[in-house]
Amino acid sequence: MPKSFQPSVITANALIEGDVVYLKGDTWVRNLADAEVLSDEADAEIRLLEASARAAEVVGVYLSPVDTAQDGIRTTHFREAFRATGPSNYNHGKQEHA
Repeated sequence: MPKSFQPSVITANALIEGDVVYLKGDTWVRNLADAEVLSDEADAEIRLLEASARAAEVVGVYLSPVDTAQDGIRTTHFREAFRATGPSNYNHGKQEHA
């Protein structure tokens, strides 16, 4: 039995910088809190195909399930939590601004 669709964001890695990015409208943003949450499966699949075609900007495009709460968007998988906060060896990049 297939899993039911969960609200998701489209994520990838910026081609030049390598940063984790999220789709918001037609723009790639670097913070999960700014990402557009997609709740319709058909719309999400279409948007995923469109985002995947932007190979000059990003690589590794995929849907990442999220939970939406009053305090914002949260990832549902530990791998995505690591990606959202950046490298964990010391504070730099996204962690430097936290």
